[in-house]
Amino acid sequence: MNVTGEQWEAIRLSLLVASFAVAGCLPLGIALGWVLARKQFFGKNLLETLVNLPLVLPPVVTGYLLLISFGRNGPVGSLLERWLGMRLVFDWKGAALAAAVVSFPLMVRAIRTGFSTVDRRLEQTARTLGASPLDCFFSISLPLALHGILAGCVLAFARSLGEFGATIMIAGNIPGETRTIPLQIYNQLESPGGIQQCTGLVLFSVLISAVALWVGGWLERRSARHLA
Repeated sequence: MNVTGEQWEAIRLSLLVASFAVAGCLPLGIALGWVLARKQFFGKNLLETLVNLPLVLPPVVTGYLLLISFGRNGPVGSLLERWLGMRLVFDWKGAALAAAVVSFPLMVRAIRTGFSTVDRRLEQTARTLGASPLDCFFSISLPLALHGILAGCVLAFARSLGEFGATIMIAGNIPGETRTIPLQIYNQLESPGGIQQCTGLVLFSVLISAVALWVGGWLERRSARHLA
């Protein structure tokens, strides 16, 4: 089972895209996970719906919404290109954006679970001893929710590696630029002997997904034991 140069390039690009997707959405994921775990406010159900919407939307619809928003003539894309010279359409950065949006709900769910396991009495004790809300968050809440945060990162990374529909809408299928593992498999299946050629990538994808699910589940179980 040989892996060709094109396949290695797809693996490299997928790892790059998934890494940037996770790193890009992690700060917002931590903030939203904490808010959803700890706060009650008007519109919370609406916020939860918006966060989880990419889980149920067809990926092509998600990609279409990203394309009209971040395209060169879109409200966000035109500003990014004018002010920062950044182009997302038909670029690996667009693939990272698509992966981040699609994987974001999985990250937030795991992080929310992590913050839910933190004993609030520890935070209250720290406050009575003079700790500010930020000190309390960074010294108590965040470290104790670490298992949930790591689980969210692992699950989001694995989901980013498998993203197809939204990616092809905003980033296209350009060899060496935006052709990630799913797009490489799709492309090879359309060529003669493609089923045999893409076996290595398929096995790699299955292995990564299985490991990510196991690691994510193990981290979430550790968080649940803290709650118990």
